[in-house]
Parts: sequence; C-alpha cells; structure tokens
Amino acid sequence: MSWGKTLGSSIGKKIMMSLSGILLILFLAGHVSGNMTLLMGKAEAFNVYAHFMSTNPIVQVIANVFKLFFVAHIVYAIALIRQNKKARGNKAYDQTNKDGTTVSKYMGVLGTVIAVFLVVHLAQYWAVMHELRGTIGTVTYDGVVMKDLYSVVAASYANPIIVGAYVACMFVLAFHLWHGFASAFQTLGWASKRWTPIISFVGKAYSIIVPVLFGLIPVVMYLRG
Repeated sequence: MSWGKTLGSSIGKKIMMSLSGILLILFLAGHVSGNMTLLMGKAEAFNVYAHFMSTNPIVQVIANVFKLFFVAHIVYAIALIRQNKKARGNKAYDQTNKDGTTVSKYMGVLGTVIAVFLVVHLAQYWAVMHELRGTIGTVTYDGVVMKDLYSVVAASYANPIIVGAYVACMFVLAFHLWHGFASAFQTLGWASKRWTPIISFVGKAYSIIVPVLFGLIPVVMYLRG
C-alpha cells in the first residue's frame, strides 16, 4: 500500500492525528514555560525571551514545523469527524476510545473552540508582533533594540473580558488534553499493562497543570494591574 493510501485510510488519519497531537503537546509545554516569564513582573524578561524566539533561525524552523503539524491536526480531525458521521450517522465524535465519556464524544466541539481561540489569540499577539495590526513600540536592552511585546500583553490582560475568556478556553483545553493525551498513545499502540497507568497519570497531570499555568498568567497580571 502506498503512503498516500495509508495516510488516507481511517487508521492512517488516526495515526497522523496522534502524532501531530503529541508534537503539539510538546509545543504547549515549551510555550507555557516561556510565557511564565510574564509572572516575573519584569518587562525585560519577557521581551528578551520573545525577541529570542522570534529571531533565532533554529527556533523559527522548529516553529514552522509545529505550524504544519497544527494544520495537519485540524485537517485530519475534520476528516475523521466527517468520516465518523457518515459511518454512524450524525452521532457525536468519538476519536478512538469507546469509553462513552462526555469528553471523548465531544472532542470535535472542544477542538473547534480551541481553534477559534487560537485564531483570536494570533490576531491579538502574533499579528501585532509582526505589525500586521498597527505598530508596536520598541525597547533597548544591552544595546539590542527589540519590540515591546510585554506592553502589548499587559494591555490585553488589563481587560477583564479577555482574561475571563482566556481562562474559560483553558478549561476547554484541559478537557481536550484529558482525553487526547492518552488516546494518542493508545492509537499508536504504545499502551500496555505496564505503561498505560503511567501514561494515564502523566496525561491527566499534564492536562491540569499546563492549562492552569496558562490561565494563571492573565489572572495574576490583571490582579497586579
């Protein structure tokens, strides 16, 4: 069987969903680690971090790879949703597990909410960073001129509506990860009596800790004023 037919098959789509999902899980871990510099309350720490991430060529290559996998994750998710609806008639999407839980049934809905959030998130920060929406101020640290992205984030998180919406979306992300983490490993055949409990524990811990850390940032910045 050719690679095209393999990837186009039901199992091929699920494998691509799982692989892209695992890579995106790694991306989230790295992203939240960098964003934690916002909690230091020092503009320099975040601006230096953001400048490095946006100018380092190696980081840019890695970022572009993650973007491709993010697009692939959405494309294959849509394909699987349509496939499942045709096969079982407009029933809620159940990615790989047959556990019947609410989270597994509505992974498509949760994923859609996250996708909408990301579009808005990119419009707020990525578009501004690349000056696709207005101009942005600059700051200088140790003779290096860089964009003042900290001020952009701080101004955004001064709005309680944005903070509330962000936190709400982190709850959605937590539910999505709660099912998706273990499901990805199961689809790839990495589950076993020995590893399944460990994967389940790590997945549940991850699905709580990472969204909480993401949600904590805007709350703390808002309260700090």
